[in-house]
Amino acid sequence: MKNLLALILASFATLAVAGETSTVQQPPVEQYSYGTKLDIARVISLSTVPDVCEVVPATMTYEDSQGQRHTIEYQAMGDGCSTH
Repeated sequence: MKNLLALILASFATLAVAGETSTVQQPPVEQYSYGTKLDIARVISLSTVPDVCEVVPATMTYEDSQGQRHTIEYQAMGDGCSTH
């Protein structure tokens, strides 16, 4: 019984390691500039903007109308500016 349990645990450990070593192909990060034509069909994720009062880099990952995934980096104003 102990051997069976050890075999099952070893199998799960092998699967966990295999899952960590498999890599998902990430799209290259494109740089946005004014006038860049974007074909955004679905936004997948947006980076969080820090709580600072300055311009910071941000990223957006999206799918275009052909189903291709893109990641674009752009400049955004931080969320730390207040006009109290």
